Amino acid sequence: MVPVDRLNEITQRFEYIEAQMAEGGGDIAQLGREYAELRPVVEEIRAYKDLLAGIEAAREMLDDPEMKELAAEELAELEARRPALEDKLQLALLPRDKADARPAIIEIRPGTGGEEAALFAGDLLRMYQRYAEARGWSFDIIEMTQTELGGIKEVVANVRGDGVFARLKYESGVHRVQRVPETESGGRIHTSAATVAVLPEAEEVDIQIDPGELRIDTMRASGAGGQHVNTTDSAVRITHVPTGIVVTSSEKSQHRNREIAMQVLRTRLYDMERQKAHDERSATRAAQVGSGDRSERIRTYNFPQGRMTDHRINLTLYKLDQVLQGDLDEVIDALTADAQAALLAEMEG
Repeated sequence: MVPVDRLNEITQRFEYIEAQMAEGGGDIAQLGREYAELRPVVEEIRAYKDLLAGIEAAREMLDDPEMKELAAEELAELEARRPALEDKLQLALLPRDKADARPAIIEIRPGTGGEEAALFAGDLLRMYQRYAEARGWSFDIIEMTQTELGGIKEVVANVRGDGVFARLKYESGVHRVQRVPETESGGRIHTSAATVAVLPEAEEVDIQIDPGELRIDTMRASGAGGQHVNTTDSAVRITHVPTGIVVTSSEKSQHRNREIAMQVLRTRLYDMERQKAHDERSATRAAQVGSGDRSERIRTYNFPQGRMTDHRINLTLYKLDQVLQGDLDEVIDALTADAQAALLAEMEG
């Protein structure tokens, strides 16, 4: 079990942050983030310490002949609760991904399957929009290109709210659909795919970009099918020359477009650094829930059977309609639990 000294250190840090926030000292935003991270951990520590104090008190009462029977009953009950509380505490103390509390950039692109893949990419976009709405998150589309039939060629969106990246990070990868396309007259089942990338939003302090490494072009903004949205040259395209990353934004304000495009560029560069660090760590240990590789098939949506299967944890749910309506908590909870179990095993190993 975790040494009591370590538990005391965490509690003291939490109480110090609480006092600093009450006085209005320090960087309030940074303190607030750390406070929010530590609060659930400290709640588990306090519950565990209360249990230990109760066990100690019950043991002392065993020496009193009048209280012995009652104390033995209470001790048995408290000891029975101990393993579950220790498990919860271990989970609360697991190392956190520093990016978990951040907003996210979500990118969806059709893979193999032509127009049907583009229509499926649109289905995934609506699924994530509904999930965000159900959780009270904001979901803003930064850039979207549509096909003539209303499918998606590419969409980039910004999702903000409580614990966004922690919930959405397991969505990165290839999503496969099996269904009879609306465009198919013969009624045959087709398989097509779309790729989802979920990136934690970068802050300016994370990534320093040399302006000399950027090529910035302005162009006329165009909407779905190529028709012009407005006649001003407001759309911005930024190319990061060393990596070849290209980012565009087509809002009406050119100044706002530059801001948005720089934010997306920072996020993609930050993600590249995270992926590099992840790959280095993975080289020395077995990967956990999938590799996070966006070329890896993670999930299949089978319409004829009304099922969704997540291949990383072999979870099948026969409620495809609800899933596509944004009911994703069951699969995300299962993926989170699996990742936590892998982390625990790694720490114990």
